[in-house]
Amino acid sequence: MNEAIALALGVVLAAVPAPAYIKWLRGRAYRQHVRDDGPASHSVKEGTPTMGGVLILAGGLVAAVLAAAIRSQINAAFLLVVLLTLAYGALGATDDLLMVRRGRSLGLKARQKLLFQFVFAGLFLWAWQVTCFPDGNVHNPFGRGLLALGVWYWPLAALFLVGTSNAVNLTDGLDGLASGLAALALVCLGAVALHYQHLGLAIFCFAMAGGCLGFLWFNAHPARIFMGDTGSLALGGALAGAALVLGLEVLLLVVGLIFYLEALSVILQVISFKTTRRRIFRMSPLHHHFELSGWPETAVVVRFWVVAAVVAGVAVSLVR
Repeated sequence: MNEAIALALGVVLAAVPAPAYIKWLRGRAYRQHVRDDGPASHSVKEGTPTMGGVLILAGGLVAAVLAAAIRSQINAAFLLVVLLTLAYGALGATDDLLMVRRGRSLGLKARQKLLFQFVFAGLFLWAWQVTCFPDGNVHNPFGRGLLALGVWYWPLAALFLVGTSNAVNLTDGLDGLASGLAALALVCLGAVALHYQHLGLAIFCFAMAGGCLGFLWFNAHPARIFMGDTGSLALGGALAGAALVLGLEVLLLVVGLIFYLEALSVILQVISFKTTRRRIFRMSPLHHHFELSGWPETAVVVRFWVVAAVVAGVAVSLVR
């Protein structure tokens, strides 16, 4: 019951202040600057307020803390995931502010963002190790298998955190796409966490999903606000952090399939172009390829949601 309350509270806390926040952003000229090399159809998005991730964080995290406090479920693991989410959100906000002030789609340099992402990932993993004593194994939620990685677990966990955060960031390119997919993945993680009796992190996942849904009300096409890196980096951190602590890394790779396919499309595109001077896709990330293939933006978003929902539903039904 508290998980449902956390979800509903997250929706309300993100959605209710949204109109006033959007008006405030417009007054401060905190607006999105569209990439010069993006699809031509996206030029109409120029000037849409950005940094909507603040709504997701405010709604989701406040709802999570309140609901977890009521159930006395605020423990070290819960707090570490909350702090990781805030750290990645702060990094994203810094990037967004720099883009706004410079008046173009250039914030922090890629190597600067990666450096801070790995620093935050390292601090999170260190704190998790000294407070919660994880076993350093990758668990299979679909069976009884266990992959013992030994010392390799920790660098791979850091890559998982940073990679997931960037995958969500790359997916955030169409109205409602990333927020809808993140809400779905968070609900799946929350449901499985509840199944395993990890009540604190189940509450966290449902509350953050609520924050995404409250934001989605205003982010659906035509978007009145974008989440920016403030939201996308934070959501990636929240998903990966919760998955690591819950031992659900494998599950997230499945329920977050679209995120990872989006990131893979960018990697493959770059490798192909640098080695053969040819492009595999019309444009990357993957959602732009389908846009340039003639799919309307709303069709891309809904079809990606459908694929993600089907894959996630099958995955969760197979969890033991």
